[in-house]
This record gives sequence, C-alpha cells and structure tokens, in this order.
Amino acid sequence: MLPRISTVPCRVRRFATLHGSSVKGKSPTAIVMLNMGGPSTVPETYDFLKNLFMDGDLIPLPFQRILAPLIAKRRTPQIEKQYADIGGGSPILRYTEYQGAGMCALLDELHPETAPHKPYVAFRYANPLTQEAARRMKADGVKRAVAFTQYPQYSCSTTGSSLNELFRRGRAGDMGDIEWSVIDRWGTHHGFIEAVAQNIEAALEKFQPSNRSDVVLLFSAHSLPMSVVNRGDPYVLEVSASVNAVMDRLGRSNPYRLVWQSQVGPSAWMGMQTGEAIKGLARLGRKQIILVPIAFTSDHIETLYELDLEYMKEGKELGMEMQRAESLNESPVFIRALADITAQHLRDYSAEKIGPTSVQMGLRCPGCGNPTCSQQKHWFARAGQS
Repeated sequence: MLPRISTVPCRVRRFATLHGSSVKGKSPTAIVMLNMGGPSTVPETYDFLKNLFMDGDLIPLPFQRILAPLIAKRRTPQIEKQYADIGGGSPILRYTEYQGAGMCALLDELHPETAPHKPYVAFRYANPLTQEAARRMKADGVKRAVAFTQYPQYSCSTTGSSLNELFRRGRAGDMGDIEWSVIDRWGTHHGFIEAVAQNIEAALEKFQPSNRSDVVLLFSAHSLPMSVVNRGDPYVLEVSASVNAVMDRLGRSNPYRLVWQSQVGPSAWMGMQTGEAIKGLARLGRKQIILVPIAFTSDHIETLYELDLEYMKEGKELGMEMQRAESLNESPVFIRALADITAQHLRDYSAEKIGPTSVQMGLRCPGCGNPTCSQQKHWFARAGQS
C-alpha cells in the first residue's frame, strides 16, 4: 500500500517571499507546464479548435492547412454551446496557474539551490500558447528550464506534441539560450495516486455504508485512435498502471474498470467507451457508479460537460446512482506532489544521477514515422543545446 501524504496547506504568498532576499536579481528557474489548454471564454472556441485540427502530431489530415479551419468552423457552434453550458469557458488556465504558483512556492523551500522558481503555462491550442510562454521566458532572462508535462501518462499525441512545439520554438531561438531538462511522465507517483485515491474515498462516502463496497469505480481517460495505439504509443499501458496503483492504495476495496471517453470521428478508437460502459453496467444491474477522471489533472470540458452533464444524465435516465470523484484542481496533496516530483528531478539532475531526459522518453514508438519526434528527442537529450 502506498504511503498517505498529509494535506499540507499551500500558503503561496508566504512561501513565495520566503527566499526573496537571497535570490534577488537571479534569473528564475522556469517550470514550464505543458498542457492542451482550453478556451477561457466562449469566443475563443474557434481559435482553439483551429489550432487543435492544425496539429499534425495529434490529427494528421490531408491538406491540413485548408481542411483544419473548415472543420473547426463547422464544429464551433456545437462546442461553443458546451462551453456556455459549463459556465462560459474552460477553467483549465485558472487551475493550472493556481497549481503552478503553489508548486513553485513549495519548490523555493524544497530546493533553494535553484530558487527562485517561476511557473510558465504553455498550452498547445489555447492562450497562453507556447510562443507566448517563450516570449515571457526570454523577457525574464531564463537560462534554466524544466519542461514539465501536466499529462501524468505519456502519449505522443499529447506530451509528444507539446514537446515538439517547444522544440520548434527553442530551435528557432524564440526563448534564447536555455538549458533544458524534461519531466515527461509521472502517472504512478505516490503523491498523484494519493490525491486521486482521497477524492475517490470522498465520493464513496456519499453512498450508504451497507453497499459502499459494491460501488463500481469507472476510471475514465481520454481515448486514442487505434492507429496511434497500434504504432506503439505507451499511453494505454501507462494509464492502466495509474489505475492499478490507485486500486492498490484503496486496498482493492471496489470492483473497477478502465474505460475511455471523447471519441471523435468514424475511425476505430480505444474502447470500451465510457457511455457504453454505463449502459452495460445498468443492464447487468450494477447501478451504483463513481466516475473517476484518471488522465486529467484539472476540470475542463471533458469532465464538466462530458462526465458531469452527458454521462450523469444518461445514468439518471437508466435509474443509476452516480457520483464523480472530484478533479485535482486545488488539491494541496496534488500540488505538493507536483513540487515533490520537480524537486526530486532538480536534485537528481544537479547530482548527475539523471540526464536531461528519461530513458523511456528516448525510445520512439516502433511505428513512428514523424521526423520531428526524432529531432525533438535528440534536442532535449542535449539539454536544448544545438
């Protein structure tokens, strides 16, 4: 069983000023938080979708520069309505900034040798985009940076795409001369697992004690096209490892399944789909369920709309009693985990126990045909030095 972690309050302002006098005038160590992002307001939806469909690492399309804007324009009204239904935009930027501030405040205490630490948000498809993070880092005179993916489990279509874009900006000189290292995956880190497990336990408390152990835990992760899975992408394996670690922490207290959401288009995707699993469980008479987002670290459209509105409505119509484990959002346990992961990385890198990239990151998918992936991996393995 994984150790429990105390919920240490994240007093950002106090921590952020603790080492101010000792590091005054020193350029910050940048912690670059990589994620997909989401439109903060409804009018930003079209640009978000256009950037997403323009990403050949995620969705390779013929005549991409022509087709991507057309597809985005066609889908915008539907997606705008979904963002309106969850409050007028995605909260992912607000939560990422909150997590980054808390993490770096703790880092100044945990690893003062590299203080001050400053978070930079680099979203792939929404503001602030990677080029904006690059501009801010260059303006701040950053000389040392950690690319820290906010996807716990690695996929070429998520973390890989963000690293490819960061590589393109770095090679173009948009950030200046920076020494880079990468935290590329952390889906079984004990702090992350503890934070997820505690949220599941809180959701279980909403069921009657007499049948609490019969509640089915449905771990839901964003699906992948089978074309990506079949070329050797590690995502499915790594998400499965996260689920297994959470269930170990919970003492195998409940029946569970790993399911997949957010399939788009007619091609084959990893299944089974979350919605189909809910229907199947209802047919089998298993009508008490907790939905657990296992690959998302903060609320966004996949949790607030797809899980909370679409699937909850379907479950209610089937006579099911359903809860959703909260996303990690402002969890102090999770923020401490982010700080612990980064502090250990900085310690090991400084002591030359690790290189700029992990051993696993250096291995391309056996079926990879993207030359940018090869160039990106070599660039980061040299700490971003051409």
